[in-house]
Amino acid sequence: VQLVESGGGSVQAGGSLRLSCVASGFTYSNYCMGWFRQAPGKGREAVARIDSDGKITYADSVKGRFTISQDNARTTLYLQMNSLNPEDTAMYYCAAEPPGGTCSPFWALYNDWGQGTQVTVSS
Repeated sequence: VQLVESGGGSVQAGGSLRLSCVASGFTYSNYCMGWFRQAPGKGREAVARIDSDGKITYADSVKGRFTISQDNARTTLYLQMNSLNPEDTAMYYCAAEPPGGTCSPFWALYNDWGQGTQVTVSS
């Protein structure tokens, strides 16, 4: 299993970024896939998840601003981030929860992680 994120960068408040996560080595259509983030000195938090049936869940802090999606082949996961603010500054990771899980917001239940991509938003 390999997850590779890209698309991070530095933007000003109000700007947008689109993160991508390319998955290989497994059929992730059977998995819950999630985007998580971790800011310096803070815990890892779930940003958005999509389960094997396509059900999507967002953290309250990003609702209406972020959109999780995937390509038809379910090999690439995306996170479109609009109206970014400095509080969104963090390392962003994609992760896969094994089949049979609950698509939990708890990061420790996800077995496979990408290396992360840094998002920095300046005011």
